Amino acid sequence: MNQKFIQPQLNNVEGKKGFGKGEQDWSYEEVRPGAHMFWWLYYANPPNKSANFNALSKPLVIWIHGGPGSSATGYGNFEEIGPYDLFGQYRNLTLVNDYNVLFIDNPVGSGFSYVDNESAYAQNNAQIARDLLECIKRFLQKIPAFKNIPTYIFGESYGAKMGAELATVWYKAQKCSDVQSKLKGILLGSPWISPIDTVLSWPQFLLNTGIVDTAGARRIESSARKADEAVKAENWKAATDAEVDTLNTIGQVSENITQFNILIERSSHAGVQNFTTRFPKPPKPAEHWAELVRFVNTDVKRALGLTSNWVMDSEKVAEVLWSDIFKPGVNFVEELLNETNLKVYIYNGQLDLICALPGTLKWVENLKWKYDDAWKNAPRVPFSVDGILEGYVKAYKKFKMFWVFRAGHLTTTDNPYATTAIVQDLTSA
Repeated sequence: MNQKFIQPQLNNVEGKKGFGKGEQDWSYEEVRPGAHMFWWLYYANPPNKSANFNALSKPLVIWIHGGPGSSATGYGNFEEIGPYDLFGQYRNLTLVNDYNVLFIDNPVGSGFSYVDNESAYAQNNAQIARDLLECIKRFLQKIPAFKNIPTYIFGESYGAKMGAELATVWYKAQKCSDVQSKLKGILLGSPWISPIDTVLSWPQFLLNTGIVDTAGARRIESSARKADEAVKAENWKAATDAEVDTLNTIGQVSENITQFNILIERSSHAGVQNFTTRFPKPPKPAEHWAELVRFVNTDVKRALGLTSNWVMDSEKVAEVLWSDIFKPGVNFVEELLNETNLKVYIYNGQLDLICALPGTLKWVENLKWKYDDAWKNAPRVPFSVDGILEGYVKAYKKFKMFWVFRAGHLTTTDNPYATTAIVQDLTSA
């Protein structure tokens, strides 16, 4: 798999031989004193490319992972959208087939990123956005060809909140020429943007889907109300604590369904069949996590010549940000809609719990922007891939929201067909 792979010259950009086939590049950037951020780039590598294929003719997609504290270069890459899975097998549906993909381990302390001392951890979302922008500036200095390539942010889960603020500061820097780039849009996937709307949606969502009964829903609602009270008091740490308590309550009354997909149990049950010809049975999200940690810290680390250890989910990053986790990011989405020309796309899987679709729809329908009424009154129409209905979409001007079928929190894994179609639509002219 790591055999020599000859690829056409990338328009005066020379990639490296990294993990697996295809041109890659990677580096560390010291975004602040003592804060070292790691990025890993895959140049576009379609399976049946012509001899004169030029990767720089394709857009750049920047993957911002969630958590906070989970790794883009490991989990987002090998479990979701990268060219290989954690067993080193090539993934047919990978964004690298059609795009240059940049994974950034963010915030510092996640994945291969690291800090020299604990004071260098990012303290809030604003600092995270500044760190990311500094990393992107340095990336563009190292590979200046990407300054003129259409670029899109893809933020998943908590990565959507971090990505939304990044997009606002990046757009301003781009507009005043502080950074030369062609940022064109952002995709907010399974977005953790209005945590309280999400948590308050859980009782009714689980009741309506048959996961809990009325008594169970009441127990969940009682716990969720504590989060609501904490938010109203702006006690953000208590709100995050209440969210965790609510998830524990859900586990108690639901036979331990997973927050990633309500059709998957975390207990000893065999799993629930997902009745579709494409996805006969969704995997349990934690099924291979130990293998992923071993794989990245051995095979991948060796292939890239790295010395720092890879961390899948940094508990320290989450601990430092604990009082920031429940703060909403709705204002950043509103700013993107009102004050930029960037495309703003949102998707949510119908089987997601942690960022449940009803909660997402609530804050989306309450967005304050100049075309909010027009968007709410726009028709919601089906969208299909290869003749199969994958969900619905509502659009007005540069804003679109997708309802995705047969998918939980990790829509890229559960329904890669829909995800690929959404990205293609975002990156189209």
